[in-house]
Amino acid sequence: MSPSALSLEQLQQCSPQALRQKIAAGQYHGHTSGLGQGRVQANIVILPGDWADEFLRYCTLNRQACPVLDVTEPGDPFLRNLGAPIDIRHEVPSYRVFHHGEISEEPSDIEHLWRDDLVTFALGCSFSFEQPLLEAGIRMRHIDLGRNVAMFRTNIDTRPTARLSGKMVVSMRPMKAAAAIQAIQITGRMPGVHGAPVHIGDPSLIGIESLETPDYGDAVPVESDEIPVFWACGVTPQSVVKASRPPLCITHAPGCMLVTDLWNSAL
Repeated sequence: MSPSALSLEQLQQCSPQALRQKIAAGQYHGHTSGLGQGRVQANIVILPGDWADEFLRYCTLNRQACPVLDVTEPGDPFLRNLGAPIDIRHEVPSYRVFHHGEISEEPSDIEHLWRDDLVTFALGCSFSFEQPLLEAGIRMRHIDLGRNVAMFRTNIDTRPTARLSGKMVVSMRPMKAAAAIQAIQITGRMPGVHGAPVHIGDPSLIGIESLETPDYGDAVPVESDEIPVFWACGVTPQSVVKASRPPLCITHAPGCMLVTDLWNSAL
Protein backbone atom coordinates (compact mmCIF):
# COMPACT_ATOMS: atom_id res chain seq x y z
CA MET A 1 0.00 0.00 0.00
CA SER A 2 1.43 3.38 -0.97
CA PRO A 3 1.41 6.37 1.42
CA SER A 4 -1.30 8.05 -0.67
CA ALA A 5 -3.56 5.00 -0.31
CA LEU A 6 -4.06 5.67 3.41
CA SER A 7 -6.95 8.06 3.96
CA LEU A 8 -7.12 10.48 6.89
CA GLU A 9 -10.05 8.49 8.28
CA GLN A 10 -8.03 5.27 8.15
CA LEU A 11 -5.10 6.92 9.89
CA GLN A 12 -7.31 8.38 12.62
CA GLN A 13 -8.65 4.91 13.34
CA CYS A 14 -5.17 3.45 13.84
CA SER A 15 -3.95 2.70 17.33
CA PRO A 16 -0.50 4.15 18.12
CA GLN A 17 1.07 0.71 17.64
CA ALA A 18 -0.69 0.17 14.31
CA LEU A 19 0.27 3.66 13.13
CA ARG A 20 3.93 3.09 14.02
CA GLN A 21 3.82 -0.26 12.19
CA LYS A 22 2.52 1.45 9.06
CA ILE A 23 5.20 4.12 9.37
CA ALA A 24 7.95 1.51 9.83
CA ALA A 25 6.63 -0.35 6.78
CA GLY A 26 6.93 2.80 4.67
CA GLN A 27 3.17 3.27 4.30
CA TYR A 28 2.95 6.79 5.78
CA HIS A 29 5.40 9.71 5.81
CA GLY A 30 3.13 12.68 6.58
CA HIS A 31 2.32 14.89 9.56
CA THR A 32 0.66 13.42 12.66
CA SER A 33 -1.63 16.23 13.83
CA GLY A 34 -4.96 14.69 14.86
CA LEU A 35 -3.58 11.12 14.82
CA GLY A 36 -2.77 8.70 17.64
CA GLN A 37 -6.17 8.40 19.35
CA GLY A 38 -5.36 10.69 22.26
CA ARG A 39 -1.79 9.54 22.82
CA VAL A 40 1.25 11.68 23.58
CA GLN A 41 3.28 12.75 20.55
CA ALA A 42 6.96 13.58 20.80
CA ASN A 43 9.60 15.66 19.07
CA ILE A 44 12.83 13.77 18.45
CA VAL A 45 16.44 14.92 18.77
CA ILE A 46 19.32 12.46 18.33
CA LEU A 47 22.88 13.57 19.09
CA PRO A 48 26.32 12.00 19.57
CA GLY A 49 27.16 11.19 23.16
CA ASP A 50 29.69 14.02 23.50
CA TRP A 51 26.86 16.53 22.86
CA ALA A 52 24.08 14.70 24.70
CA ASP A 53 24.82 15.82 28.28
CA GLU A 54 25.01 19.43 27.17
CA PHE A 55 21.75 19.14 25.27
CA LEU A 56 20.09 17.77 28.39
CA ARG A 57 21.33 20.85 30.28
CA TYR A 58 19.99 23.03 27.47
CA CYS A 59 16.58 21.37 27.80
CA THR A 60 16.63 21.97 31.55
CA LEU A 61 17.24 25.68 30.93
CA ASN A 62 14.54 25.86 28.24
CA ARG A 63 11.86 23.52 29.52
CA GLN A 64 8.95 25.35 27.91
CA ALA A 65 10.37 24.76 24.44
CA CYS A 66 12.12 21.46 25.20
CA PRO A 67 10.24 19.41 27.84
CA VAL A 68 12.00 16.04 28.10
CA LEU A 69 9.80 12.94 28.11
CA ASP A 70 12.45 10.25 27.69
CA VAL A 71 16.18 9.77 27.00
CA THR A 72 18.00 6.64 25.83
CA GLU A 73 21.35 5.22 26.79
CA PRO A 74 24.12 5.81 24.21
CA GLY A 75 23.74 3.46 21.26
CA ASP A 76 20.37 2.08 22.34
CA PRO A 77 17.86 2.69 19.50
CA PHE A 78 14.84 1.92 21.71
CA LEU A 79 12.80 4.41 23.73
CA ARG A 80 11.55 2.31 26.64
CA ASN A 81 9.49 4.64 28.84
CA LEU A 82 6.75 5.74 26.43
CA GLY A 83 4.78 2.47 26.36
CA ALA A 84 5.96 -0.48 24.31
CA PRO A 85 9.63 -0.18 23.26
CA ILE A 86 9.88 2.11 20.23
CA ASP A 87 12.63 1.62 17.64
CA ILE A 88 13.55 5.21 16.86
CA ARG A 89 15.31 4.16 13.64
CA HIS A 90 12.03 3.27 11.89
CA GLU A 91 8.95 4.64 13.67
CA VAL A 92 8.98 8.37 12.88
CA PRO A 93 7.18 9.33 9.62
CA SER A 94 10.01 11.53 8.34
CA TYR A 95 13.41 12.54 9.70
CA ARG A 96 15.84 15.39 9.15
CA VAL A 97 19.58 14.82 9.19
CA PHE A 98 21.88 17.76 9.96
CA HIS A 99 25.64 17.80 9.43
CA HIS A 100 27.32 20.86 10.96
CA GLY A 101 23.97 22.67 11.02
CA GLU A 102 22.98 21.99 7.41
CA ILE A 103 20.23 19.61 6.33
CA SER A 104 21.84 16.79 4.36
CA GLU A 105 18.85 14.49 3.85
CA GLU A 106 15.24 13.87 4.92
CA PRO A 107 14.92 10.06 5.03
CA SER A 108 11.99 7.95 6.19
CA ASP A 109 14.34 5.55 8.01
CA ILE A 110 17.67 6.13 9.78
CA GLU A 111 19.04 2.62 10.32
CA HIS A 112 21.85 3.39 7.85
CA LEU A 113 22.93 6.30 10.06
CA TRP A 114 22.81 4.56 13.42
CA ARG A 115 25.95 4.61 15.59
CA ASP A 116 26.90 3.20 18.98
CA ASP A 117 27.29 6.67 20.50
CA LEU A 118 23.91 8.18 19.54
CA VAL A 119 21.51 9.34 22.27
CA THR A 120 17.81 9.93 21.57
CA PHE A 121 15.70 12.58 23.31
CA ALA A 122 11.90 12.54 23.14
CA LEU A 123 10.47 16.00 23.84
CA GLY A 124 6.86 17.01 24.53
CA CYS A 125 4.77 18.23 21.58
CA SER A 126 1.92 20.72 21.29
CA PHE A 127 -0.13 18.15 19.36
CA SER A 128 -0.72 16.54 22.78
CA PHE A 129 -2.58 19.55 24.15
CA GLU A 130 -4.79 19.79 21.08
CA GLN A 131 -6.97 16.94 22.36
CA PRO A 132 -8.12 18.75 25.55
CA LEU A 133 -8.63 21.92 23.51
CA LEU A 134 -10.83 20.03 21.06
CA GLU A 135 -12.71 18.42 23.94
CA ALA A 136 -13.37 21.93 25.29
CA GLY A 137 -14.94 22.88 21.95
CA ILE A 138 -11.97 24.87 20.63
CA ARG A 139 -11.53 24.13 16.94
CA MET A 140 -8.07 23.59 15.44
CA ARG A 141 -8.18 25.06 11.94
CA HIS A 142 -5.11 23.19 10.71
CA ILE A 143 -6.80 19.90 11.65
CA ASP A 144 -10.06 20.98 10.00
CA LEU A 145 -8.10 21.80 6.84
CA GLY A 146 -5.98 18.63 6.97
CA ARG A 147 -2.80 20.70 7.25
CA ASN A 148 0.31 20.69 9.38
CA VAL A 149 0.39 23.34 12.11
CA ALA A 150 2.12 26.64 11.21
CA MET A 151 5.50 27.13 12.91
CA PHE A 152 7.73 30.20 12.96
CA ARG A 153 11.23 31.18 14.05
CA THR A 154 11.06 34.15 16.43
CA ASN A 155 13.42 36.77 17.82
CA ILE A 156 13.09 35.22 21.30
CA ASP A 157 16.48 34.06 22.57
CA THR A 158 16.65 30.74 24.38
CA ARG A 159 18.95 30.33 27.38
CA PRO A 160 22.33 29.13 26.06
CA THR A 161 24.87 26.59 27.21
CA ALA A 162 28.54 26.64 26.22
CA ARG A 163 27.92 25.31 22.68
CA LEU A 164 24.13 25.45 22.24
CA SER A 165 22.15 28.62 21.57
CA GLY A 166 19.50 29.92 19.21
CA LYS A 167 16.07 31.42 18.75
CA MET A 168 12.78 29.92 19.92
CA VAL A 169 10.39 28.39 17.38
CA VAL A 170 6.66 28.73 18.05
CA SER A 171 3.52 27.05 16.73
CA MET A 172 0.50 29.23 15.94
CA ARG A 173 -3.23 28.53 16.25
CA PRO A 174 -5.84 31.20 15.41
CA MET A 175 -8.65 31.62 17.96
CA LYS A 176 -11.39 33.98 19.00
CA ALA A 177 -10.58 35.90 22.19
CA ALA A 178 -12.79 33.82 24.48
CA ALA A 179 -11.31 30.58 23.13
CA ALA A 180 -7.78 31.96 23.57
CA ILE A 181 -8.46 32.67 27.25
CA GLN A 182 -9.77 29.15 27.70
CA ALA A 183 -6.77 27.71 25.85
CA ILE A 184 -4.39 29.54 28.18
CA GLN A 185 -6.13 28.00 31.19
CA ILE A 186 -6.04 24.48 29.72
CA THR A 187 -2.49 24.43 28.38
CA GLY A 188 -1.11 26.16 31.45
CA ARG A 189 -1.81 22.91 33.31
CA MET A 190 0.31 20.91 30.83
CA PRO A 191 3.95 21.99 31.28
CA GLY A 192 5.16 18.64 29.89
CA VAL A 193 3.90 19.70 26.45
CA HIS A 194 4.95 23.38 26.35
CA GLY A 195 2.42 24.80 28.83
CA ALA A 196 0.73 28.17 28.30
CA PRO A 197 1.35 30.34 25.22
CA VAL A 198 4.47 32.49 25.04
CA HIS A 199 2.75 35.24 23.01
CA ILE A 200 -0.70 36.33 21.86
CA GLY A 201 -1.51 38.85 19.16
CA ASP A 202 0.80 40.97 17.00
CA PRO A 203 3.34 38.54 15.47
CA SER A 204 5.79 41.33 14.63
CA LEU A 205 6.50 41.76 18.35
CA ILE A 206 8.27 38.38 18.33
CA GLY A 207 9.96 38.84 14.97
CA ILE A 208 7.42 37.19 12.66
CA GLU A 209 6.97 39.22 9.48
CA SER A 210 4.07 37.32 7.92
CA LEU A 211 1.73 34.59 9.13
CA GLU A 212 1.22 33.58 5.51
CA THR A 213 4.78 32.26 5.17
CA PRO A 214 5.61 29.93 8.08
CA ASP A 215 9.17 28.68 8.44
CA TYR A 216 7.88 25.16 9.05
CA GLY A 217 4.53 23.45 8.46
CA ASP A 218 1.64 24.92 6.49
CA ALA A 219 0.06 28.37 6.37
CA VAL A 220 -3.17 28.54 8.39
CA PRO A 221 -5.54 31.47 7.77
CA VAL A 222 -6.45 33.85 10.61
CA GLU A 223 -9.94 35.32 10.30
CA SER A 224 -10.74 38.98 11.01
CA ASP A 225 -12.37 38.18 14.37
CA GLU A 226 -9.48 35.98 15.56
CA ILE A 227 -6.10 36.50 17.16
CA PRO A 228 -3.01 34.35 16.64
CA VAL A 229 -1.90 32.40 19.70
CA PHE A 230 1.71 31.20 19.89
CA TRP A 231 3.14 28.31 21.89
CA ALA A 232 6.78 27.33 22.36
CA CYS A 233 7.54 24.54 19.90
CA GLY A 234 9.68 21.41 19.97
CA VAL A 235 11.15 22.38 16.60
CA THR A 236 13.25 24.89 18.58
CA PRO A 237 16.17 22.40 18.75
CA GLN A 238 16.34 22.46 14.93
CA SER A 239 16.84 26.23 15.07
CA VAL A 240 19.52 25.68 17.72
CA VAL A 241 21.23 22.98 15.65
CA LYS A 242 21.45 25.32 12.68
CA ALA A 243 23.00 28.02 14.87
CA SER A 244 25.30 25.77 16.94
CA ARG A 245 26.38 23.34 14.19
CA PRO A 246 27.08 20.00 15.96
CA PRO A 247 28.76 17.52 13.61
CA LEU A 248 25.63 15.34 13.47
CA CYS A 249 22.05 15.72 14.62
CA ILE A 250 18.96 13.75 13.58
CA THR A 251 15.47 15.08 14.27
CA HIS A 252 11.89 14.47 13.17
CA ALA A 253 10.70 16.50 10.18
CA PRO A 254 8.52 19.33 11.53
CA GLY A 255 5.01 18.05 12.27
CA CYS A 256 5.98 14.42 11.63
CA MET A 257 6.03 13.34 15.24
CA LEU A 258 6.69 10.11 17.09
CA VAL A 259 3.31 8.83 18.33
CA THR A 260 3.76 7.09 21.70
CA ASP A 261 1.50 4.82 23.75
CA LEU A 262 1.11 7.27 26.67
CA TRP A 263 -2.28 8.94 27.12
CA ASN A 264 -2.39 12.72 26.83
CA SER A 265 -4.55 12.73 29.96
CA ALA A 266 -1.54 11.44 31.91
CA LEU A 267 0.13 14.80 31.32
